[in-house]
Amino acid sequence: MISKDFPGMDGYDRAILAILAGQGRISVADLARRIGLSKSPTQARLKRLEADGIIAGYRAILDPIRLGLDHIAFVEVRLTDTREKALEEFNAAVREIAEIEQAHMIASNFDYLLKVRTGSMSEYRSVLAEKISALPHVSNTSTFVAMEAVKETGFLGPVDDAG
Repeated sequence: MISKDFPGMDGYDRAILAILAGQGRISVADLARRIGLSKSPTQARLKRLEADGIIAGYRAILDPIRLGLDHIAFVEVRLTDTREKALEEFNAAVREIAEIEQAHMIASNFDYLLKVRTGSMSEYRSVLAEKISALPHVSNTSTFVAMEAVKETGFLGPVDDAG
């Protein structure tokens, strides 16, 4: 959900973002028609949202199941050292592991939560043993295997109004 209180954004901007989050290849003409503005002001708003970095880019969303990557594990990671240098080293190393889809520093009794996607449990075990456990400053891990993805949208959601 896009906050209505976000500075410098009105209902048209929020509508543009919600539509693009679900349909990144929509034409400017169709986008303009959907939000109720003409093409020129819609295009100007779109360029401003891109220039401001609110729209960070466009990409294809791949279906991991059709690509044979239907095994998801969430991994709690505890570190031996949480000083800034250690965190930077861990973060840099995590970015190099393709199977780690997401990594979040957590305020909890563990330090990071990783979302790891592989093709099977045996592939996951290999990634855990050879890559995740070998990351800098890892003390221990706990794995939780997802049985079903109930919601994975990848976008912020609907917008209530266009004005």
